[in-house]
Amino acid sequence: MHNILIVDDESSIRRSLKGVLEDEGYTTSQAESGEACLDTLRKYGFDVVLLDIWLPGMDGLETLEKIRELENAPEVIMISGHGTIETAVRATKLGAYDFLEKPLSIDKTLILIKNAIDAKRLREENRDLKKQLIPKSVIVGESVPMKALRQQIQVMAPSNGRVLVYGESGTGKELVARAIHSHSLRKDEMFVEVNCAAIPEDLIESELFGHRQGSFPGATADKEGTFQKAHGGTLFLDEIGDMSLKTQSKVLRTLDEQRFLPVGGDEPITVDARVIASTNKDLEEEISRGNFREDLFYRLNVIPFSVPPLRERKEDIPLLARYFLKEFSATYGRRMREISDDAIEILMRYSWPGIFINKPWICHGKRAVTCARCFTEIHQHTGNPHGRLCSTDLFSIGSATLVQQQHRFSAALKPKLKMKTLGIAAKE
Repeated sequence: MHNILIVDDESSIRRSLKGVLEDEGYTTSQAESGEACLDTLRKYGFDVVLLDIWLPGMDGLETLEKIRELENAPEVIMISGHGTIETAVRATKLGAYDFLEKPLSIDKTLILIKNAIDAKRLREENRDLKKQLIPKSVIVGESVPMKALRQQIQVMAPSNGRVLVYGESGTGKELVARAIHSHSLRKDEMFVEVNCAAIPEDLIESELFGHRQGSFPGATADKEGTFQKAHGGTLFLDEIGDMSLKTQSKVLRTLDEQRFLPVGGDEPITVDARVIASTNKDLEEEISRGNFREDLFYRLNVIPFSVPPLRERKEDIPLLARYFLKEFSATYGRRMREISDDAIEILMRYSWPGIFINKPWICHGKRAVTCARCFTEIHQHTGNPHGRLCSTDLFSIGSATLVQQQHRFSAALKPKLKMKTLGIAAKE
């Protein structure tokens, strides 16, 4: 059964579409404004949104932009009573599946909805396939702690034992979890990740265990939970230390019984998934405070892994910097030749308090910056007198070439400051 959200400020149109679509076997919900539409989409899943362009307050095009930012966004069919070619083109550029003009043709509307549902299904199948074809994770480093970590992965990954990965935020716990999966006997099955810290308490049980249609307001169709999706493969519970005691109890029961009940369900579902959990907290301390179940801790802590922070393995920094520069070059088509010794020295001097390095970006806190900008940030944090001039994103990657970006960056600093300050030599 497919779910359609009808968004129009005219109640007569909403009622008419509701009647036609439900006669065709669809489940429908309604919203009379862009704001109500977004609130509904953030709570419940839909396959297609029929979205009127001319809405009071937030109009349909602005609403469409925000819908496209949502995770697992539905397909959107725009509706207009007096549309123009320019409006239709703009809607398409913003990500609309198609465009309908009032008065609506029922036949055309039904055909477009069917095609949009098929398009969403194909998109989801492609996404799931990419998850299944996950490559072996690259864990870069030749320091003693990283060599020991890779050896532990090689030895422990083939077992079915549950794993608890310890490490500060940004140390690469997810990389370790993916590497364990990639070296395990389950490597050809799904790797499913759940960020326990990012999902609201009232939604996490539905996310983990799924739900049955009608189990709560807005549950317009059955939903498969992540435990079920990971059947035969690996379920990664990221930051499990942030999970509530109530949800911990249900996870514990699932681990013990190898089965669970979806929210609102009465038939248990059997599951066989290897569980890998991670935490940036001291769970034994959380147990003493009454925030974490001791029995769940022992169920998960069968094979413990510890991921060292970068500041404790600084000898890996040159390798990491060159690895990320190589990825940066490949991703953006920039022919980067080297990182200078001065830049490496700056990186080595930095304390890396909670800094997460991943792919071609170096993230400071929650803000992603390019490799080049990272060096600027490090100049700032290590007392470089020019650092204060670099607080804005002077090296954002857009349509400009690297040489054009170099000119922007140089212009923002003193006239004599050259690109070599960043330690990157580029070919034009």
